[in-house]
Amino acid sequence: MKTGTRIALLLPLLLWTAVQAPAQDMPAASLDDSQVGEIESEIRRAMIAGNIPSMTVALVSGEEVVWTGAYGYSNLWARTPAVTSTVYLIGSTFKSMSTAVLLGLMEKGKFQLDDSVSQYLGEGISIRGEDPGNPVTFRHLLTHVSGLPGDFGAHAVWGDTVPDSIEDYLKEKLRAETPPLEKVVYSNMAYTLIAHLVEEMTGRDYRRYVQERLFDPLEMKNTVFIPTPSVEERLAIPYALGDDGDHVPTPRLKAQVWPAGIVYGTVEDQAHWLITVLNGGRYKDKRILAESTVEESLRRQWDEFAGPMHEGWGGETGGYGLTWWTSRQGDERIFAHSGSVPGYTAFLQGNADRRLGIAILSNGHRSHRHLIALSTRALQILAQE
Repeated sequence: MKTGTRIALLLPLLLWTAVQAPAQDMPAASLDDSQVGEIESEIRRAMIAGNIPSMTVALVSGEEVVWTGAYGYSNLWARTPAVTSTVYLIGSTFKSMSTAVLLGLMEKGKFQLDDSVSQYLGEGISIRGEDPGNPVTFRHLLTHVSGLPGDFGAHAVWGDTVPDSIEDYLKEKLRAETPPLEKVVYSNMAYTLIAHLVEEMTGRDYRRYVQERLFDPLEMKNTVFIPTPSVEERLAIPYALGDDGDHVPTPRLKAQVWPAGIVYGTVEDQAHWLITVLNGGRYKDKRILAESTVEESLRRQWDEFAGPMHEGWGGETGGYGLTWWTSRQGDERIFAHSGSVPGYTAFLQGNADRRLGIAILSNGHRSHRHLIALSTRALQILAQE
């Protein structure tokens, strides 16, 4: 495998850089110059079509990050080139990580997937509108069929208001709008409830527990709930498109449902998480989840809700695993999840059978379909013999 860095000015607003990572011990797919060229053409196409100011990309094979690239400007006004250590808001890709932390508690015998959630909520919190004869279960929460609403509750980072504590938020807002399994409603509230459940079961602060259980062992050194000064220095500016089609910086937001995805990180850290999933819950010599737990999370849970996911991803074989989107391409299992907060779009996708994956972070606004198309094509290129 070749190692190198290439820099070329391809467009007035796109500074192109790419780094191919050196090989490590375990055999992995490698990229030749032709494959790199194809992938960069797809990246260029996605950025132009999606009007995306900057993007960072990491490709994973087996236990390795085999290629990384950074493109465009993370700050258009200052003309700051994106680099692979640029920090973006990773949005709902974090939901899959929060799920892993919760499922780790299941492995410790704290609950079972089909248990009623209400018996674990503690004092002062209840799911209003829930039918005790048809309760919300953990499996319902993790597949967006719980009947809980979407919710968000935005607060400007430099505004006059701040989000409530998890406990206060749930006391005021937690309610079921429909019975479980009536329909799929993408619920950020469900993942705020998951954070509360983690705290109830562990007696620990949610942020600290996630740090110790996931971020630290996976060497995700630049993934944070609250940016430190050194992280803040590398933050990409969030952009939307104005009425005239030009990029306009958009406010940074906090949210009432912050455990659902108000988390910042780098594409290299996202790749570490992908490695863990692709290797059945193991990162290097650390066992994060049992392989059987990962397999269950990648299995479509509800056949009655089979069909395309966001922007048509997955086609007729698509559906929810435990948080992960999951589908099949022939005999191969594909999984994915997107992340979106105003001014940022993220995407993770993996081929569980070939153990190939791609992570993308961007400061493009609502750029899902472009990142989905890019990631699908890039994995096809990476799989070429």
